[in-house]
Amino acid sequence: MPRIASAGGERGAGERGAWIIGHRGAPGYRPEHTASAYRLAFAQGACAVEPDVVVSRDGALVLRHENEISGTTDIADRPEFEDRRTVKTVDGQRVEGWFAEDLDWAELRTLRCRERLPELRPASAAHDGEEPILRLSDLLALVDAEPRDIALVIEVKHAHFLGERGHDLVALLLAELERCGWADRPGRLVIESFELAPLVRLRAARVTAELVFLMESEGAPADEVARSGAAARPYAWYRSDEGLDALAATGAVDGISIAKRDLLADADPETGVVARAGERGLPVFTWTLRPENRFLEAEHRSGPDPRQFGDWRAEWTRILATGVSGVFVDHPDLMAELSRSRPRPRER
Repeated sequence: MPRIASAGGERGAGERGAWIIGHRGAPGYRPEHTASAYRLAFAQGACAVEPDVVVSRDGALVLRHENEISGTTDIADRPEFEDRRTVKTVDGQRVEGWFAEDLDWAELRTLRCRERLPELRPASAAHDGEEPILRLSDLLALVDAEPRDIALVIEVKHAHFLGERGHDLVALLLAELERCGWADRPGRLVIESFELAPLVRLRAARVTAELVFLMESEGAPADEVARSGAAARPYAWYRSDEGLDALAATGAVDGISIAKRDLLADADPETGVVARAGERGLPVFTWTLRPENRFLEAEHRSGPDPRQFGDWRAEWTRILATGVSGVFVDHPDLMAELSRSRPRPRER
């Protein structure tokens, strides 16, 4: 992201490439989207953090990985909310549980956060129940309190699904940024989505932010599926030359963000996705870098225990070598360590 390059902090590869982005804070050590996870990411050298934004019934922008919140809060153990359990079809997937948009913020704020992957991260799970859910405004206040200029990469979640239920996430986000003094922070704000429609609207609103199109490995954007059904263009098409041309031509996005498996499968420095996107003026982010065996490519795993750290240095070095502009990491300190150990390029 060209303009975000002025933000402070440990740059990861920095001038040599990738930015360190604390994925929901530092969830390798604390339950994701908690104040302690974000503060730890700041302390570990992240130059940006990524909050996922959903919405409460009364329009508060809430930080959760998904709008279904039973995996990251104690709501399933709260008898007063037992009658809120339900089943919904979210972006084509049947989901059962409790949903943020069915509770007011006054109710959500009584919940306590839990580790999403307790079997893999018991040390983080030891902090279950210690902290409440945050709103976007709470995180903006945490960032403002930092002495360094931390950047934000805000992910707008399920915009089409929630829009059909009366929640306009784009309008709510624009209003919240204005209210919190974040409407004009050049170089410090990125907004991303797995759907293009919210990004098109944000561009039309002239938001002071870089706009990034997130791409799953499979499937298609939910808003396109709702509009075009089986004719919706898949994410794989958007990673092709034709798709990248289309994204560049619209001017609606400033970059793309892809899964690391797709990055590594198309990593040739001359013809890979980073090079092809770069030729069209589209920087590339990748997600999510995690050191545990479960999340590493097979050749970088060490033994059968999914919790054990494998050869994350080798995998992450391969990823940095592709020339990506930013990496989403659960352990910002490990990427900072790796970045400091990498040789600097020779002066020309």
